[in-house]
Amino acid sequence: MSISGNTFFFQWEVSLMEWLQANIGSVGISIISFFSMFGEELLMILILGFVYWSYDKKLGRTMGLSAIMGLAWNSMAKNIVLRRRPYFDHENIKILRVVEPEADIYDIAAQGYSFPSGHSTNATTVFGSLAVNLRKRWVTVVAIVIPLLTGFSRFVVGAHYPTDVLAGWLLGVVSVLIIQLLQERVKNSLALYGIMLITSVPGFFYCKSADYFTAMGLMIGFMGGTLLEDRCVHFENTRKPLWMIFRVLGGLAVYFVLNTALKLPFSKEFLSNDSAAALLVRCARYAIIAFVDFGVYPMLFKLETRTTKGEDVLSIE
Repeated sequence: MSISGNTFFFQWEVSLMEWLQANIGSVGISIISFFSMFGEELLMILILGFVYWSYDKKLGRTMGLSAIMGLAWNSMAKNIVLRRRPYFDHENIKILRVVEPEADIYDIAAQGYSFPSGHSTNATTVFGSLAVNLRKRWVTVVAIVIPLLTGFSRFVVGAHYPTDVLAGWLLGVVSVLIIQLLQERVKNSLALYGIMLITSVPGFFYCKSADYFTAMGLMIGFMGGTLLEDRCVHFENTRKPLWMIFRVLGGLAVYFVLNTALKLPFSKEFLSNDSAAALLVRCARYAIIAFVDFGVYPMLFKLETRTTKGEDVLSIE
């Protein structure tokens, strides 16, 4: 696939990235690269799932909305700016951690554009939302350190320019603050979700990269799932370590099973191309996954409650 998009950069960015990749060493790069996972899909689901399913579903919902909003706005900005990734244009910059390992590294539709950094936005929204709501010093420290290391890792591995990372951090902070403000001012969930959708739907008319359709699928599914939870489920959080582990593992299992099963009706070639049909299927797939994981799956927690009550009765007898 031919590379398209815009190339622009500051020379200091290229010089810094080339120096880091040449001098930090393979061990250093491996250690720094590790922090990229804090902005990736799986770890985000793990953290959000733990908070939503086990710790505090209200906080989990706030974190989820902040993360999804940041993800949607990030991909919309990428498809306006159309900045190519550094390794596309600078032969001395190597890509050491690919966004989509199964796709061609020069496939922009799959790998996404460069500005702003999605990983930096993701880490900032998730950990920033935690810090704003929990207001604990150690959480605030973590919420600063993790996004900083995540962003730093993105230009060390050659996936982003430093200015991509700076913009990603800023967008993450803005997303957290806007969601906090909206939740304080708009008490009706349908109205809140409507506002979020209105700001995000325009991307359907011009976005051509997979990350936007992933974001919109997650947004639609998460909103639908939480509305279902409000109306029908009403699960309770737990502080019992074993049940917390079971809930998180169960949620991850649902994610992996659905993600695999929903791909089966389509060929690998279809799923990896950038046609409108493939992108809409991607959106629908993620919508179903998020709806089931955050709306339907928590219905099983009632079985846990019955089991716990049965154990309590036996212990009393």
